[in-house]
Amino acid sequence: MSVSKAREEWSSFDLLLVLACILCIVVTVKISRYVKRRPKHRSVAVLVLGDVGRSPRMMYHAESFAKLGFRTHLVGYKGSKPVSSLTSLPHVHVHHLSEPPTFFRRVSFGLFALVKIAYQTISVLYTLMFSITYPPEFIMVQNPPSIPTLALVWFVGWVRASKVIIDWHNLGYSILALKLGRAHPFVMIAKRFEEIFGRSAYAHLFVTRAMRDHLVSNWNLTGRMAVLHDRPPSHFHKCLPPEVHELFIRLGPSLKDPSLTDFLPKPNVPYSTEFTMTSWPSRESRISSQYSQINMPNTSWTPDEDFDTLLEALQLYEERARAVNDGPQSSPTERLPKIWMVITGKGPLQAMYMSRVARLQEKWAFVRCSSLWLEAEDYPLLLGSADLGICLHASSSALDLPMKVVDMFGCGLPVCALDFKCLPELVKDGRNGMVFKGSRELADQMEALLKSFPSSTRLESLRSSLRGADKLPDTHSNSDGVDWEWCSWADNWNRIVKPLVLRNVEHLD
Repeated sequence: MSVSKAREEWSSFDLLLVLACILCIVVTVKISRYVKRRPKHRSVAVLVLGDVGRSPRMMYHAESFAKLGFRTHLVGYKGSKPVSSLTSLPHVHVHHLSEPPTFFRRVSFGLFALVKIAYQTISVLYTLMFSITYPPEFIMVQNPPSIPTLALVWFVGWVRASKVIIDWHNLGYSILALKLGRAHPFVMIAKRFEEIFGRSAYAHLFVTRAMRDHLVSNWNLTGRMAVLHDRPPSHFHKCLPPEVHELFIRLGPSLKDPSLTDFLPKPNVPYSTEFTMTSWPSRESRISSQYSQINMPNTSWTPDEDFDTLLEALQLYEERARAVNDGPQSSPTERLPKIWMVITGKGPLQAMYMSRVARLQEKWAFVRCSSLWLEAEDYPLLLGSADLGICLHASSSALDLPMKVVDMFGCGLPVCALDFKCLPELVKDGRNGMVFKGSRELADQMEALLKSFPSSTRLESLRSSLRGADKLPDTHSNSDGVDWEWCSWADNWNRIVKPLVLRNVEHLD
């Protein structure tokens, strides 16, 4: 190759190199100017690394921000439809994250976890840095999951000068420990990651006092701190007979299972459903008293809910109902009703347990158990139509509370709940519900509450307590949670979170 030709090639290479450097400088300056924009006041990004429509607390946060006049960006995965009370509000924008291709689910757990984290990192960063054009004043993130969200919002908050609010629902590493064991290296790494990136934030919200006390004393959190107990939105209520009638007309197609058609009364729509009857021409609806509906709502079908306890309790109830109802000395005051147990939600253990239910109820005469998937608007109506609720939530950290119990209380539904460390912050045994430790105790409580149904004095006592609960909590309630306080989500949020997010607003755009 001649010297002159070599010089020409090097000159061309130098020119390309110079042009590439100029392009990099221009892009860097543009990005720098973009990310250094001043945060826009009255704006918030609410991040949940899960199905947006199945994350009620984060939807309620977003709705509360929007009603306060904030431009609200709700970020999460596409799945269930968010509640209409949120999506109908102005200035609410939903951003869906991308998910890894499904074929990655066939690889090993470790490899899939790495691929999933990589996808989440790219998707979350792109959404928070570029899809949301102006830096939000606040970024609120749900924890768990902790990896990689806590590190990502810390980075974005630092780059875009946004204030980070961590909403502590539970401890992420404790959930991972259910699958891998507390001594597993991944669990120890996850705990350290959560501690480092969750330590500092503009504000920390906690679902229980126990969680606040634990994290403050063990992880030395910095920032503003407040306990925000879960509360239901205002549209959760005890349903009137016409509402129950309309609900079961809509649910009719979901109740065609042969085990139910031979168990529940046959409907004659629109005059009657499985649980209601309507008088004509007055069109006055009334609820049947022959069957009791028991709900176990919003179930994740994961190991932190002990379904074996439920099935054993239902078997015991079946045996006792046969004994008291079919015995020669049967008394009306001792009789037990037939019960329809409704479990709502989706999860990995659903198919296994429902197949066991199918085998068991072939021999049952007084108990049926069904799994239903409901639209968000029908979920509170089903709770509001039920007679008793059951909660099997066993906290992985013993520091969180089951939101499903909050939903049931909002619908005036007494609950039997599995006991764990901080449950007394929500369920007052014998006052708004009952607490059990095993299947036999649960069966005893079901029998005591449903005896002589629908005229059960003990069940009515719990209902009366829920009806008579104060609508606005005492702001000076005891720190140990002895007094039972109650209010709506909006009242609670405005009392606790509103002062945190309006404190430093200098002007309104």
